[in-house]
Amino acid sequence: MIRFDSNGKIAAGLVGVALTMGALAWAAVPFYNWFCQVTGYGGTPSVRTETAGEVLDEYVTVRFDSNVAPGMPWEFKPIQREMRLKIGETGMAFYEAYNPSDRPVGGTATYNVAPVLAGYYFTKIQCFCFTEQVLQPGERVEMPVVFYVDPEIVNDPDAGRIRNITLSYTFFEADLPKPQASLPPEKAAGYN
Repeated sequence: MIRFDSNGKIAAGLVGVALTMGALAWAAVPFYNWFCQVTGYGGTPSVRTETAGEVLDEYVTVRFDSNVAPGMPWEFKPIQREMRLKIGETGMAFYEAYNPSDRPVGGTATYNVAPVLAGYYFTKIQCFCFTEQVLQPGERVEMPVVFYVDPEIVNDPDAGRIRNITLSYTFFEADLPKPQASLPPEKAAGYN
């Protein structure tokens, strides 16, 4: 026969296991995002605030790709399809987003780099993908991304020969910021 003490211990243990599993699940997404940015895993570019400092006399071609998730009403495209620059040289490319709908729409961009081995060396300094974007009905904007390919790529035995890289973005619809979302539609369009 199991005593109440044993049942209480079992229940407390199960509650502890459930709380631990919940905490680990909650922390998994931010930890995974951090891990991908630090290691370049899955083609996730690095993020830095400074330029490379060294520019090599070798070139790389960066191609630009764009997508929108199903249900996202925006039109989204790169202004230039590709750019050739020296390894270590800072480049700036622009993407264009257009909201043809009759309502304000918020969007968040995910991004990756192909081939995946180049993700660790593809470094962003500034990007529209770092923050949520909100476009008013009929609004069209140009959004910059500032980047470089780290010169250390040439020393990597696996990635050292990569000279063609694709930077790809996909925009997903996001909830509007709370102050704007709580306004009636006719006032939300004029919200700044």
